[in-house]
Amino acid sequence: MSKPTSHMPLDCFAHWVEKKGDKDYLVQPMADGSVVNLTWKEVDDQARRFASFLKAQDLPEKSQIAIMSANCAWWIIADLGIWMAGHNSVPLYPDLAADTVQYILEHSESKMLVVGKLAKWKDMGQGVPDNMPTIALPICPEDRFDHKWDDIMANHEPLGDIAQRDPDEMATMVYTSGSTGRPKGVMLSFKALQATPQATGEVVSIHENDRMLSYLPLAHVYERANIEQGSLYTGMTVYFADSLATFQKDLQRARPTIFLSVPRLWVKFQEGVNQKMPPSKQKTLFKIPIVSGIVKKKILAQLGLDEVRFACTASAPLSADIIAWYKSLGLELLEAYGMSENFGLSHSHRPGDPAIGTVGPPGHGVEHKIADNGEILVRSPANMLGYYKNPEKTREDLTEDGWLHTGDMGEIVGNNHLKITGRVKELFKTSKGKYIAPAPIENKLINHSGIEAVCVAGANREQPYALVLLDEETKKKCSNGGAQEAYASELEAAIKAINAELDHHEQLAFAVIVKDQWSIDNGFLTPTMKIKRNV
Repeated sequence: MSKPTSHMPLDCFAHWVEKKGDKDYLVQPMADGSVVNLTWKEVDDQARRFASFLKAQDLPEKSQIAIMSANCAWWIIADLGIWMAGHNSVPLYPDLAADTVQYILEHSESKMLVVGKLAKWKDMGQGVPDNMPTIALPICPEDRFDHKWDDIMANHEPLGDIAQRDPDEMATMVYTSGSTGRPKGVMLSFKALQATPQATGEVVSIHENDRMLSYLPLAHVYERANIEQGSLYTGMTVYFADSLATFQKDLQRARPTIFLSVPRLWVKFQEGVNQKMPPSKQKTLFKIPIVSGIVKKKILAQLGLDEVRFACTASAPLSADIIAWYKSLGLELLEAYGMSENFGLSHSHRPGDPAIGTVGPPGHGVEHKIADNGEILVRSPANMLGYYKNPEKTREDLTEDGWLHTGDMGEIVGNNHLKITGRVKELFKTSKGKYIAPAPIENKLINHSGIEAVCVAGANREQPYALVLLDEETKKKCSNGGAQEAYASELEAAIKAINAELDHHEQLAFAVIVKDQWSIDNGFLTPTMKIKRNV
């Protein structure tokens, strides 16, 4: 079946509605255990009815409509309806603090709020202004909302003539996760939204029979570019995960052919396998020719990844040992690099050319260079229009000739591959006046067994040091004194080996194993699981 001739999101959607209207597009598990299968035609009908409702509200042209929900079928349907009505969407992460919710809704000048699946609505809802109209999706918390989805569907006919959107006009405003300071509203055009899946199509072959599981936040560009925009561009089917408790069941239902994750989850998957089958046993079985293949297929099948053709990891570095472990199972993890400011279209590995230690060459249509201070500059077809109501910051981060200041430091190595070496603003100075880039040191230490996350610090001290968060399995092992001492000795030896590879001023003085978990809830991690260094 031919792909859309136009790459505008709504045109792509219309193409698949016409070509495969009765085929399943969105597959949504419900709280009662049932599953709702929505066809392309049904999604089109609901999106048009929602657009008709929005038109009836007599809002100013191109108003901002906010979406606050965990991933679900109606998240995408609401987004489509907002665009059909001529408005712009503003997604919010489903686990923000109330004051951040209030800030984004007020700063974005959102006129209405779509509320969906939220575990923390009681707290988050306190940040919603009293005068903001709310719309409740079919999966939403129990509360009083101004409008209910089912009523909107029953009382409004599908919109006939949808808005014609210009490629260069703003489609959405994505608020950065805010590892430092207030989140910024990144304005992205319709042209940018489809540039990313187009470029992905130049690297890997994705088609209408592919399947993906949506579980990372749709409010983040990684998931939105690949799940929402990827499905609109290719016509593939999207399955949704219901909860963490049902994740394995949801994965088994979807049997994805393309799977995206982040380093922390790839590590968790491996830990789960290691608990059932210790690494020593894996090593023995993997050496037996026929048995090896059977065992590896069984492991992938238990993970629900046995039909995956293309797997990706992004948002932070992943240990070379873990990448090699997955490859030994027959699953090649391709590392990708991108930002909200370029809708994730920057760099990625190519199949068969993992280039471990780099994030690969530039994507299709992307240029890169290194500034005099070591910062990575990227010129991408998906570059943002700018930051909303912040022209000064826009001029600071985006040059007149289209180069985006990424804030990351790096080197161009080998066959035009990009190696990230740290963050420009993460550099700190010791009391000896020496600058330290923490990321490369953290990447060395995180390869040590039992470590889930690392933060290297030491501003104004003689030497840097490491704060270390252990994974759950290692914490349990270290619950008695003897095992604790043994692991401390292991860690000390690892630091000694790492220090031997570092310049004297970079060498770690010590490591502290932290007691408290670092999480999104307690403010140590951003919604995309990056460490908030200032915290």
